[in-house]
Amino acid sequence: MRQSVTALLLAGALALGGCGGGESGPEQWRIALEEIEGSIQHQYAQRFAEEVEARTDGEVAVDIYPYGALGEIEDIYEQLQDNSIHFAFGSGLLGGTVPESQLFSLHFVLSDDEYVNARALNDPAFLWSEPLQRAYRKHDLQLLSLLPEGWQVWSANQPIRSPADFEGVQIRTMDNRLLRETYEAYGADPTPMAYGELYSGLQQGVVDAAVQPFFAHEEMGFYEVQDYLISARQAQFIASFMASATFYERLSEERRQMLREITAGMVDWAHEMQQRVNRQRRQAIQQESDTEIVELDEAQREAFRDLARPLRAMFASRVGTRGEQALTRLLDAVEAAEAEHGDGDD
Repeated sequence: MRQSVTALLLAGALALGGCGGGESGPEQWRIALEEIEGSIQHQYAQRFAEEVEARTDGEVAVDIYPYGALGEIEDIYEQLQDNSIHFAFGSGLLGGTVPESQLFSLHFVLSDDEYVNARALNDPAFLWSEPLQRAYRKHDLQLLSLLPEGWQVWSANQPIRSPADFEGVQIRTMDNRLLRETYEAYGADPTPMAYGELYSGLQQGVVDAAVQPFFAHEEMGFYEVQDYLISARQAQFIASFMASATFYERLSEERRQMLREITAGMVDWAHEMQQRVNRQRRQAIQQESDTEIVELDEAQREAFRDLARPLRAMFASRVGTRGEQALTRLLDAVEAAEAEHGDGDD
């Protein structure tokens, strides 16, 4: 049933514009988002589209489809693999398609400095490394960049300052095995739920808690039905910006190089943009509600870090050599970025 509904959604959306180019108009490239209009992914896609259209002198036009326009998130991945769309973002749910991408769900792997993380994740020695690229290409996806969208923040109706506070708490997670096991290690009861159902799930008590960056808590109104937002800086929300491998392979070498240059050139801009968005959304939450924001101190974070550390070995053993190599390269990239940018302003 899902495939038929998705096919109808896609057909209706694509009827708005062709994809060929030439005398009928510019060539159409299509980007699907996991998030709504105005989100961090939407702003990134808009900037990317502007760069593409400028550098191709209008020979290419880029259409952007916010979350829901082309079906659910899993549908988007299928459409990208089938080359029905050309670009898309993938985050936690992508672990079901590209198991190695669960690397970005590991807690306490990245630096406390968000700029360091943005540089490390997009360091060519990591991003374009053979283990990481092959992991995506195996599933007909071409990884182009990694977009950190801010710290993952817990929401709940009770303050969570220690693993003991998580006991019995049903926290909504994406359907990602590593995430489920991480929250089980913390003592919580992880419960997968579709993103579009989360507000009502929190409101009706189907789940007790959630985990999202500040911007998502504000955009989707989750803070309206939660009493606390807890920042442990355990992980950032990281989206893979991907192309259809079929589409990418058919591009000229000049166009492929263009995509690499555009995404590499957007790293600093994207970092500043997501920080601005999350800061504004956090301020909006504080102004519009009585939701209390709790910042964990280093001793409190260490209790969670100790429980999260064994998940690295679990990830490596389950995903295999390619995942283990990718984790090693990421840790090396973080170390190198800290040495180069560690004194930067976060």
